[in-house]
Amino acid sequence: MTRNIGLAPSIPEMEAMASAAFARLPSQFAEHLGEVVIQVQDFAEDDLLAEMEIDHPYELTGVYEGLPLTERSIEHSGTMPDRIRLFRLPILLEWCERGDETLEHLVAHVLMHEIGHHFGLSDDDMHALEEQVR
Repeated sequence: MTRNIGLAPSIPEMEAMASAAFARLPSQFAEHLGEVVIQVQDFAEDDLLAEMEIDHPYELTGVYEGLPLTERSIEHSGTMPDRIRLFRLPILLEWCERGDETLEHLVAHVLMHEIGHHFGLSDDDMHALEEQVR
């Protein structure tokens, strides 16, 4: 059997996948995300990997950068918006290795996990949220 395999998605294409998943968030979550910025880049920087004690850049698929809602106070107003970064090449590698889901689903999974950090959610809560956006 011949498979027609195209090019890997570009950064803008993966950002579109993440935006589509973000648009499917239940309103009770979306309303509290405020100005969270979502970005896609190929890899995390070396200093971020070192800070997180991650040895290889393919081991980090996404990161939430900000202060979880559960830790905020009035003193944190006026700060830069929180940011979620997804790392394209590690996501593509994980997708290839798994082989059991669509790339869009994996991008949504990574995004929901990072959004969960924004809300201070447990892993179980994150899995429940992910089920709602499938």
